[in-house]
Amino acid sequence: MKIVQFTVPVPNQGSVCVQEDLLVEFYSNYHRHKEIQLTYILKGEGTFLIGNFTHQFKQDEIYIVDADEPHMFQRSELVPDPDLKEQIHAIHIFFDYARFKDFLQLPELTEVRSFLENINVSKKLDAASNPGIKRKFLQINETDGLDRLTAFMGLVDYLAEKVDLWTSLYTGIPQKKYSDAEGIRINDIFQYTFKHFEKKIALEDIAAIAHMTPHAFCKYFKKHTRKTYITFLNEIRIEQACKMLIHGLSENVSDIAFKTGFNNVVNFNRVFKKITKVSPSEYLMQHKIKDMN
Repeated sequence: MKIVQFTVPVPNQGSVCVQEDLLVEFYSNYHRHKEIQLTYILKGEGTFLIGNFTHQFKQDEIYIVDADEPHMFQRSELVPDPDLKEQIHAIHIFFDYARFKDFLQLPELTEVRSFLENINVSKKLDAASNPGIKRKFLQINETDGLDRLTAFMGLVDYLAEKVDLWTSLYTGIPQKKYSDAEGIRINDIFQYTFKHFEKKIALEDIAAIAHMTPHAFCKYFKKHTRKTYITFLNEIRIEQACKMLIHGLSENVSDIAFKTGFNNVVNFNRVFKKITKVSPSEYLMQHKIKDMN
């Protein structure tokens, strides 16, 4: 299987395909597929990578991944529960918009049609305060045939009503133009970074993963992500640092700095504030206040 072009592993399910992940890990390759994807995170947290955008995902969030948009969910490695075999639980719904075009011309489906036609970029919705959405995803997972199709249309109609609450994940980069060869190379870079971010990653090391000279690698990475590799690496490190703070794995800033790959606390604090706009202590306080509300 080509790493980038992913075949949805749920054949013969009709127009709406559903995959439930109750596993240790998500499908961990940077990939894309022709279907639009709706994902509800019922359990788990980590990093969602789409195009050149990295975002910390958590429980009770919904993601719309547009057709042919390269993406990857990466579970956090810093908060494992060794007693559980299932570290993540998610429901993924896949559908090919082209198969719905004629059906969506019905006047009763005007809002649904408008919502689907205007996806054109991946989005995120926080569903923590709305249990009704969760029930709709679970219902679709538990049904099939006409019942599933009806439940799916009800879900999309419901999501269309929340259009103002969606957060766009657009980064301005035409990622859909990735070739398979480029996707495989980018995937190798991402995989290496996720596995080794807590260590020193020399430019020569990551360039070798891409089979390039350091100079060529820097130009290549900037061209495809509009950011330097160091910026990307720091984003991954700071996201991991945030998780450590949130989960109380350590409130010692120096300890967190070294565990996430920074060689000194001063640099860690500088990068943390640049990315999150607040200091580690302010970030932790904001999170505690949010939990109390």
